[in-house]
Amino acid sequence: MSPEEELIYPADWCYAASAFAVLFCIFGVSGNLLTIVALLKCERLRKHATTSFLLSLTFSDLLFCAIMMPMQAVRYYYRSWTFGDFLCQVFPFVFYSNVCVSMLSMILMTINRYILITFQHLYPKIYTTKFIIIQLFFAWFIAFLIMFFPLTGMWGELGYEPKTFSCTILKKDGRSPKTFIFLVGFLLPCFIIILSYSCIFNTVRKQHAKLNKFDTTSPNKSKLKFFRNKNDLRLTVMMLVIFLAFIMCFLPLMLVNVFDEKTMRYPAAHVMASVSAWSSAVINPIIYAVGSSQYRNAYKNLFVKIKTWRSSNSSGNNNNKLQASRSADPNSIHNVHSIKIPGEGVKASSSCLEVT
Repeated sequence: MSPEEELIYPADWCYAASAFAVLFCIFGVSGNLLTIVALLKCERLRKHATTSFLLSLTFSDLLFCAIMMPMQAVRYYYRSWTFGDFLCQVFPFVFYSNVCVSMLSMILMTINRYILITFQHLYPKIYTTKFIIIQLFFAWFIAFLIMFFPLTGMWGELGYEPKTFSCTILKKDGRSPKTFIFLVGFLLPCFIIILSYSCIFNTVRKQHAKLNKFDTTSPNKSKLKFFRNKNDLRLTVMMLVIFLAFIMCFLPLMLVNVFDEKTMRYPAAHVMASVSAWSSAVINPIIYAVGSSQYRNAYKNLFVKIKTWRSSNSSGNNNNKLQASRSADPNSIHNVHSIKIPGEGVKASSSCLEVT
C-alpha cells in the first residue's frame, strides 16, 4: 500500500462514507428482503410478469447491500483493501455486473410496460412463464459476461488502485474496457429506456384523445377501459420514477469521473459521489411503497401476517405456562379455554390487494 500522504481521499470523508455503507447495508438488506418476501407472498402480484422483473432488480439490490456494502465500509474505514488479492478481483467483477443487472432489469420492466399499454392483445402471448425466465436469464448472463473480459485479462484487468485504495478495472497493455462497459452497460440501456417511455406516453396520449372522441356511444365500457389503462399507467409512472432515481443517484459519480478523473482536484466529491451511487440500492423499496397502492398493500399484508404469527406464538406460550401452572396446582380454578388469544380476529387477507 502507498504511504499515508499519497492517499487522495480525506480521512474524515472516508469515515463518513464508511458510516453510510453500514447504514445502507442495514436498511438496504432489510428493505429489499422485505420487498422480496412481500411480493412472493402476494399471489396475485406474483403472477404478474412485471413482478418478476421487479424481483430481479430487488434481488440485485439485495446482493449489492449484503455483499458490497460491508466490504466498502471496511475499505473506507481503514482506507486500504484488507481482503486479499482474490477478492480484489471478485469485488469489481460483482460490483459492475450488479449495476449492469439493475439497468437490464429496468429495460425489461420498461419494455414490459410498453407492450402492455401499446400491444395489449399480444401481451398474454408474449409474456409466458418460459419467455420471462429466458429474459431474466439473459439479463443476468449478459451482465456478468461483459465483466468476463477484464476478469480473465483478455481486455484490461481487475486489480488494486493504491491512491484510491479501490479494486477496480485497470488498463492492461494500454487498453481498458471501461468505455465499452459504460456504453453497453449504462448509456445504451438509458437510451432504450428513455425511448420506450417516450413511446409509452405518446401512445397513452393518443389513446386518451381517441377515447374522448369516438367512445361516446358506450360510456360505461369506455370508463372501464380508461380506469384499467389508468392503473397500468400509474404503475408505469412508478417504473419511470425508479429509473430516474437510479440515474440521479449515479449522476454525481458520472460527472466527477468525466470532469475530475485525471486531476482529482475534488477528492471529497468523489467520495460522496460514490455514496450517492450506493444509495440507488436502498431507495427502491420506498418508491414501491409510496408509488403503488398494490405494492403498498403487499407490504401491509406481510406485516399483518407477521403480527398474527407473533400473536399466535405469544398466546401459545401463555397457554403452555398456564397449563403447567394448573398441573402443578390441582386446586387452581383457572380455565385455559376462557383465555382470549391476543390478536384473535386479526386475519391476513387471502389476497394482498384487499388489505386497506
